[in-house]
Amino acid sequence: MASAPEVRKVFLDQAVACEALDSPFTARICRLFAERLDEATPVGSHVLNWLGDPRIQADSVALRLCGALNYLVVSGADPILAEAYPPAFDHTQHSNAALWEVLAEAMARNSAAITAFLASAPQTNEVRRSVALIPAYHAISDRFGLPLAIRELGASAGLNLNAGQYGLMTGSFTMGPQDGLVLAPDWNGEMPVQAGVRVNSVRGCDLAPIDLRNERQALRLLAYIWPDQIERVGLIRKAIGLAQANAVRIDLEDAINWLERKLANRGEGVATVIQHTVAWQYFPPEAKVRGEALLAEYGDQASETAPIARISMENDGSDTPGARLQLTLWPDGKVHELGRVDFHGRWIDWRNPETGRISQ
Repeated sequence: MASAPEVRKVFLDQAVACEALDSPFTARICRLFAERLDEATPVGSHVLNWLGDPRIQADSVALRLCGALNYLVVSGADPILAEAYPPAFDHTQHSNAALWEVLAEAMARNSAAITAFLASAPQTNEVRRSVALIPAYHAISDRFGLPLAIRELGASAGLNLNAGQYGLMTGSFTMGPQDGLVLAPDWNGEMPVQAGVRVNSVRGCDLAPIDLRNERQALRLLAYIWPDQIERVGLIRKAIGLAQANAVRIDLEDAINWLERKLANRGEGVATVIQHTVAWQYFPPEAKVRGEALLAEYGDQASETAPIARISMENDGSDTPGARLQLTLWPDGKVHELGRVDFHGRWIDWRNPETGRISQ
């Protein structure tokens, strides 16, 4: 069991992370939780005496509590709390004492519901990570000229499996459809190659897939989007609507077992695209070793008419901002460094594979 000081530090650490990711409201309430959670209350006792590992890298208890309160807002379960939450209210108009009073009263009114919400791990599906996938799809299509069979590991609700339907808009170019969900990252680096992307099929897997046909699960996903990030909330709502309309299938299965089946059953005349965004880094070490071996084994069997591509957007542990973005293409097995991208897709520093276009 964690100690109360350990848990309070987790909330302070989360506040720093939220500030860095442009959510001053969530940072503020995390600091209030760190300072004022009371073990004499049901929610305070449950959180401050957390039975697992409360840290950001583990149980993420701070995100769980923030998500629990936001769920009361987005689900309509607590209209009183909603009146004091973005976007309905500018939180800077509240003093810390006044904001804490609102939070404390909401936790007292909804203690059983909050405790139940805390039992499940946070799960987000950041649709803006598609800013890295879209230009990668174009690069793969430019290289092979084949339809894409997209397969995602750790797909969550599958929002990024629809990346082929999203548009990109920057100050110097557009890419993809511009009449639906459009992502507008700060673009640095090279101009990406543009090709005719054709998506043959999409499938994903996850150990705890979110079924967006279930309203409670869809609202839970939305609850983990910080409420003062109005544009991000709007994008997620649009992406949820598209995923519900398209009925993207996410299999409940271990990622590496699923990967082996998908590699073994890939077809001719399509490029099999294996993608993972901030997921591989959480797999157990032995799973990652097996996954790399499977990719190498089936990569050796790939051909120009049945190629394999791997898009990897992961934390590489460096001090350089953002995630490392890589594209591996088989049959040659070459790893192309595509640059770096913000974890929430706010910016991307793009490098084309090799030196510009990679057509053969």
